[in-house]
Amino acid sequence: MSYWRDSYYYKPTRRRPADGIKVGFKKGAVGDTWWSKRWIGVLESFNMGARLARGRSYARSGQVIKAGIEPGAAKALVQGSARQPYIVVIRLKPLSDRQWNKAIEAMSSKAVFAAKLLAGEMPQNIEESFAVAKCPLFPQSPKDLATECDCPDWANPCKHLAAVYYVLGEMFDRDPFVLFALRGRDKGRIIEELRKRRTAAAEGLAPRPNTDAATPDEPLKSLEKCLENFWKADAKISGIGFNMKPPEAPAAVIRMLGPAQFAVGSQNMTDLIVGWYDEVATAAKRRALGEGGPKKRR
Repeated sequence: MSYWRDSYYYKPTRRRPADGIKVGFKKGAVGDTWWSKRWIGVLESFNMGARLARGRSYARSGQVIKAGIEPGAAKALVQGSARQPYIVVIRLKPLSDRQWNKAIEAMSSKAVFAAKLLAGEMPQNIEESFAVAKCPLFPQSPKDLATECDCPDWANPCKHLAAVYYVLGEMFDRDPFVLFALRGRDKGRIIEELRKRRTAAAEGLAPRPNTDAATPDEPLKSLEKCLENFWKADAKISGIGFNMKPPEAPAAVIRMLGPAQFAVGSQNMTDLIVGWYDEVATAAKRRALGEGGPKKRR
């Protein structure tokens, strides 16, 4: 990010073609998920103007050769006009352990938050959990971003940095935990903490045996005396209502158990079961609505 190299004024030249990471978007809105759009929206609110636009062009054409995440930092190689690609580093100030503990405690206190995160989704109101910890999830000003690029352009961001911003947005689309990694906590550790807290909460809410339970008004009949009506629905069942609304976090229970210890071929058993959940739920809904049984696979 310097206009001077070896005491000479730097004049931008045409970039070299590269076949690197090409972001999925071409025109129009950037990002598929609300959190990646929020990331780009925050950057655009910093009045970076045309510099972001130039970076978007770089990101679309695959000039970002390589990008990786480590706690607190994103590092990338971006092919510019020079023979060697430029090294780009973007840092967000990591949260302290105390701040992370408060944020995760707030997340785990809401079942929907925990379920969605364990299902690989970012809850819409996730920033509330970080507000409890008095630390923002997204950068609040350009000062929150510590950036480096070894190109000769002094502008911040230069087009190489801006390209990596957009590539990060696409990485967030694929895995929201990448955003957490930029704040200093990796996916495995967050999921482990969420599971521990949700398990502890569930154990605390488990009902205790009621030794003072009242005896039934009518004695229970033996199974032999109920065989005639065993497969018939009781009249009271007609008053039961059904809700066809899909869950906010599909297959949340199985996902909370974590990956299975074995796979079928190259696919983890948990991922297979999650797919079956969806098929069974769809088939049950079709049958309940009188649309017939499950569709046959081709």
